[in-house]
Amino acid sequence: MESASVDVAQAAIAGVGDPEVAFAHRRLRRDAFWKTIPAYANVDENTFHSHVFQARNSPTSVERLQEVLGGLVGPAFYADLREGLRRAPMSIRISPYILSLIDWNDPYGDPLRTQFLPLASQQLPDHPELHLDSLNELGDSPVPGLTHRYPDRALFLTLDTCPVYCRFCTRSYAVGLDTDGVEKVRLSANRSRWSQVFDYLRSRPEVEDVVVSGGDVYNLRAAQIREVGETLLDIPHIRRFRFATKGPAVMPGKILSDVDWVDALVDVVDRGRRMHKEVVMHTHFNHPGEITGVTQDAMDLLTERGVTVRNQAVLQRGVNDDTLTMQILVKRLSYLNIQPYYVFFHDLVQGVEDLRTTLGTGLDIEKTLRGATAGFNTPTFIVDTLGGGGKRDGHSYEHYNEETGIAVFSSPTVRPGEHFFYFDPIDCLAPDVQQRWKDTNERQSMMEEALAVAG
Repeated sequence: MESASVDVAQAAIAGVGDPEVAFAHRRLRRDAFWKTIPAYANVDENTFHSHVFQARNSPTSVERLQEVLGGLVGPAFYADLREGLRRAPMSIRISPYILSLIDWNDPYGDPLRTQFLPLASQQLPDHPELHLDSLNELGDSPVPGLTHRYPDRALFLTLDTCPVYCRFCTRSYAVGLDTDGVEKVRLSANRSRWSQVFDYLRSRPEVEDVVVSGGDVYNLRAAQIREVGETLLDIPHIRRFRFATKGPAVMPGKILSDVDWVDALVDVVDRGRRMHKEVVMHTHFNHPGEITGVTQDAMDLLTERGVTVRNQAVLQRGVNDDTLTMQILVKRLSYLNIQPYYVFFHDLVQGVEDLRTTLGTGLDIEKTLRGATAGFNTPTFIVDTLGGGGKRDGHSYEHYNEETGIAVFSSPTVRPGEHFFYFDPIDCLAPDVQQRWKDTNERQSMMEEALAVAG
């Protein structure tokens, strides 16, 4: 980061200096930003933010995107996007809300576009150690759609669809439609599969914590939210669970307009509280530009109704990999009563090497964030280790060689005695080291050396 940027960030963190910077997290858009999009120019505010409009008008093809945007971008952009999608593991589905917040005067540099629409001109070759299910979620699945890796916790994938498709999705092996490069594992929402999950959870008294995810629970019907929530609450040894959804970041109006869905969520939360169990929402904001006045209204409603919301962001190059952006994100989330819980280092995902950062980049940002706000609103920077070692604090590596870009972690509770890798993007390394990575024998030698040093 340039020294001037560091000075600005430090002033903002200290709460002094330019008030335009120090209080940036409090300024939320409440303008009719969607009216700059030709297809939405005549749509009124209530209609635009309703969950029905958002779901029905989310482009799912390049052709439909062209119809919506009109002449905002030229043919070269769409050609770039088509080629990018051909190489990507995720298909298009983007909400009108997010589409309208993209700066279409600078689509190549916009951080929101970067997350949802892959451009071939920006893609990099995949890391040679990449595997489709890089976290080995399928390998740790005793029944379809349930990952049981940690002793007292389990991950329940209730369905395989989302309100939008993020191009960097860790679960690109299952979520969304098949693409040219990936034939998906099917995890549809059905009682037969869910029954297997519930039966397994009942049989494992050590499980106290469940992440209810997918896909995205925003796409579950209200009755399904109740069914999943009530069933989990009725299992005596389950003490807490979290509904995981990116919905508030990409379609916040649903919380204001889908009364049945919110009532179902709140009823489960309230019943859990009466049973002295914890039911919360985990969401996924990556950039402060995703947060508007509508987000604030939605979060205010959840706060009024007693729903705790926590955030899990992903560190991404060109999106939030600088101190000032991350600081504004963290403080803006805190301002809306969303607890910044985790920032994940980007997993190795097919077709998105351009989004990954080095381990060192994230650790430097974390150091600068600490002290910017209250400790409980300061996220932990987490590496989800390759091969199923689980989540590790980024600082807790056994060995990290910034020259080769190889980090080694241990996971004594999940996989005692084993070591697990995390790799920096190869394009961030010195040219001679990049050449070493191209040689299979050299690559193996570097990894073996890292394991030896890690001990």
